[in-house]
Amino acid sequence: MGAILDRAQALAEESFIAASGPGGQNVNKVATAVQLRVNIYRLGLPPRIFARLKELAGSRLNAKGEIVIDARRFRTQEANRADARERLAEMIEASLKEPKKRAKTRVNRLGKAKRLKAKKEHSQKKANRGKVNW
Repeated sequence: MGAILDRAQALAEESFIAASGPGGQNVNKVATAVQLRVNIYRLGLPPRIFARLKELAGSRLNAKGEIVIDARRFRTQEANRADARERLAEMIEASLKEPKKRAKTRVNRLGKAKRLKAKKEHSQKKANRGKVNW
């Protein structure tokens, strides 16, 4: 797991852009927002992890195969940079976790009979809602 994170951090390209939001006049002068880009094809991930990462990335994945993370929550470049890297790490860690396989529920004979009886009663209740002929 650590190797994949290290590789992603090494391959990440950062660019700084002007941010909107808090910062006063400083927001117009300094590019504090960070745009982090990582090409997922260059990470060399196994197919299952790769598929989960693509699904988790969603709209942050562009046509070139880059995950683009915009971090503009804080007023400083350093804080936004750390935030972007942390969000990337969380996304990769989430993709490394194997989802639990769903176990089929098994209903015994009495459970089936009870369910069918309830369905029959419900359908009878609905059938009795028709027009009344006097």
